[in-house]
Amino acid sequence: MTSTLPDGAAPRSALPAPGDRRRVTVPYEVLLDETTACFVRLGVPAARARLAAEALCYGDLTGMDSHGVFNLDRLYRPLLESGGADPVAEPLVLRDLGACVVLDHRRALGLWAASEAMDLAVERAARCGIGLVSVRGATHFGCAGVHARRAADQGMIGVVASNCGGQRIARPPLGAAALLGTNPLSVAAPALEGRPFVLDMSTTVVPTGRVRTAARDGREAPEGWLTDDAGRPVRDAAAYDRGEAWLGWLGGTPETGAFKGFGLGLAVELLAAVLPGAATGPSPEALEGDGRPGGRDDDIGFLVLAIAPGALRDGFAEDARKMFGTVAACPPLPGRGPVSYPGHPEAERAEERRASGVPLSLPLHAELTALGLRLPAVPEEDR
Repeated sequence: MTSTLPDGAAPRSALPAPGDRRRVTVPYEVLLDETTACFVRLGVPAARARLAAEALCYGDLTGMDSHGVFNLDRLYRPLLESGGADPVAEPLVLRDLGACVVLDHRRALGLWAASEAMDLAVERAARCGIGLVSVRGATHFGCAGVHARRAADQGMIGVVASNCGGQRIARPPLGAAALLGTNPLSVAAPALEGRPFVLDMSTTVVPTGRVRTAARDGREAPEGWLTDDAGRPVRDAAAYDRGEAWLGWLGGTPETGAFKGFGLGLAVELLAAVLPGAATGPSPEALEGDGRPGGRDDDIGFLVLAIAPGALRDGFAEDARKMFGTVAACPPLPGRGPVSYPGHPEAERAEERRASGVPLSLPLHAELTALGLRLPAVPEEDR
């Protein structure tokens, strides 16, 4: 498959150098419309292209830039053009038990397919109190939180967990071979008005996208993100893609709790991939060769769960507001704060960026323009 640039699109030559930290601001609705149009040019049907664009731009809207349009040309365009994702795939129902459904996504673009899977889980939860959708044959779906939040927006609790297919990125604590991916996990629920609880995390200390955006911007990796073969800290973010550094687990070292992050990663692998029969990182071929990161991030598996609290008892929404309100009212340390919960600052940031625009690095803006997106931009210093 090849994509066609619209007339007047900028060439890929003369892009700003990586590490250029200048930024411009783009209106959110324009970014959303242009990203949708790009997916349409790549063969995705219009309604699903819009859903995919909403999921992708959610990263930029909420400040999770590593999972936003930074990945449009780096990940999703090559995925669609190579056939790694099928732009017109229709998910296939393998088993339907009412409250539980097993799907084969048949290489559908995960950005829209995961949202549709959550919508199916929500629909089943409305009928049964709980809706579980187990998926195999999936592709990369961006921020887990954007899909989990769809349940929270319907007054439900949403859970999303995904493995990385057959890709192997991180090695076990004390292990010498890469076995697991970043294996994200998200839980979302209603909280304060307009500020849902949205936990969205990798089980490694950071996702690979944050390492790559740091390398792109010429920033050092904070201590704890990367280590060398001997376990020594690596500050050069670009060392990861050169194969000179390993991604760490939540918890730090084996002595400080890395087995917690690794254990969560294994739990995600079990629930997201072993359950539906998707590819897994820990497989016999992972123990062959030099143990460096490898494998392919295809045949991804994920778990989507929606719980309807109102089917279990009355008063959940009010109790949730009280609980999260208490957290937000916690007095901060002197000179610090305010205290918040996962999802609260992201929702505030999204409100601000919907009104004033989405900041993009100058190199990323040039990259998107070369891809055919028409993005009027205002330099930050002119705002």
